[in-house]
Amino acid sequence: MRRILGMATTLVVWVGAVALFAVGSNRKAAAGPDLRAPLRQQSSADSRLVAWVVLGANGQAIARAITSRSNCPIIELDNTRYQMSLRAQAETIPQRPTTSDPSQSRPSVFPVTTCEYFIPAGTQTAIVSDEAQQRLLPLPKPNPQRIVILGDTGCRLHIGDPWQACNDVEEWPFRTIAEMAAGFEPDLVLHVGDYQYRENKCPVDIAGCVDAGWGYGWDTWDADLFTPGAALLAAAPWIMVRGNHEECARAGQGWYRFLDTQPYQTNRTCNDPANDAVANYNDPYTVPIGEDTQVIVFDSSKVSTAPLQPSDPAFVNYQNELRRVAELAQARPKALSMWANHHPLLAFSPLPGTDVRPGNPALLSVMYATYGDRYYPPGIGLALHGHTHILELLNFSSNHPPTFMMGNGGDNLDLNLPDPFPTDAHPDSDFASAVNVRLDASGRAEVAHTNMFGFVVADREGDREWTFRAYTRHGRLLTTCAFVDGQSSCSDIGFLHEPPKRRATK
Repeated sequence: MRRILGMATTLVVWVGAVALFAVGSNRKAAAGPDLRAPLRQQSSADSRLVAWVVLGANGQAIARAITSRSNCPIIELDNTRYQMSLRAQAETIPQRPTTSDPSQSRPSVFPVTTCEYFIPAGTQTAIVSDEAQQRLLPLPKPNPQRIVILGDTGCRLHIGDPWQACNDVEEWPFRTIAEMAAGFEPDLVLHVGDYQYRENKCPVDIAGCVDAGWGYGWDTWDADLFTPGAALLAAAPWIMVRGNHEECARAGQGWYRFLDTQPYQTNRTCNDPANDAVANYNDPYTVPIGEDTQVIVFDSSKVSTAPLQPSDPAFVNYQNELRRVAELAQARPKALSMWANHHPLLAFSPLPGTDVRPGNPALLSVMYATYGDRYYPPGIGLALHGHTHILELLNFSSNHPPTFMMGNGGDNLDLNLPDPFPTDAHPDSDFASAVNVRLDASGRAEVAHTNMFGFVVADREGDREWTFRAYTRHGRLLTTCAFVDGQSSCSDIGFLHEPPKRRATK
């Protein structure tokens, strides 16, 4: 479906997304604030309230709320009030081993309470409120027509990498991207992972990030996701994919408190390293997108960068997850199954010069051992990734699903891919070299790519047919890709240049 981009002023409401199985039962509230009464002017002493909707397994809509109060807020569903259930209480978690030196890490402080509530299908309105504030939540539509897709959105503060200017919207444009994408009025948002990057303290001589929060506590999650992403979090329910920055030795504690799709349990918090072998893996699940499409979410957050041996516990975990994906795809054989994980698989990452790096060798080694040179389980029609900080849209002449990589959502950008793109490159060159990039009539590789900041908008066009449009951070159209009959065809391929300063009408 095509719609004119409405750029009306967006009411900033705190909303976001993730699916999970709630702790505690949904309970009707005996009393609560009058949601229809005018709210008083807030003072600096008033509590903080963040609220959002997330889609989990089978499209279950779950309301989440973060509050600086100790008690959970009220949720009103179609004029009936209920008490939200506690997910995680406020606490300071002792410092655990991280990917940084202990001297460059610190305890994770979460001075907020996280709450949740399952929203029944067919609910028309949902409002979360405390004594002073209320948040109107976006609810899922039965047949979503428009999806915003983005990833790798946080601001990089990490020793050994260039320090990103988190205080400069030009250098870290996630807020701009979120507000622009919200203006497209999506029915759904899909984030392909990596939300929080503020791992180490910014040096005092780096003006662009001096005094920025760092570590893995609430202040950094708020600064990297909830505050700059407010407009987009308010626009639609989200599907959230876990990235490598959300593994246990990094921002996994916040992932489980705020975004994960499973119950908040002792062995799934990333608080105790002894439980990392459990908490670094999650079972795949599906989110239906109407009757003809579904997203299958796959957790690759802890995947390594070297091929795995069958005796490796990680190999066993991923193989079991792949087989579960096959079951999920086969359960709806007539639907288009979009695979969504963070790390690129049948895709390329740039290297200096004219060479390219193939897809992740660890996960591909398991896929190759399980499904041969097809790699994906049967039934996968399209693959969505992030991780490499570029936009990359790939089509293949071999029998493999097209791949769209959207890692240009805000973090420091990577190098561009070579242009012209090498026509003899294979994303599975570490294995069978059986995946061939399609060539157009002139012999050019059908790879559209750029390292400009931006996002993608997918519009439903028909039964299992979608149009994907890639935009810059300012909403300028880069290319349009039609997905029909399992193949993608883009209007512009090769390196995508900055277009004229006008927005496209869709």
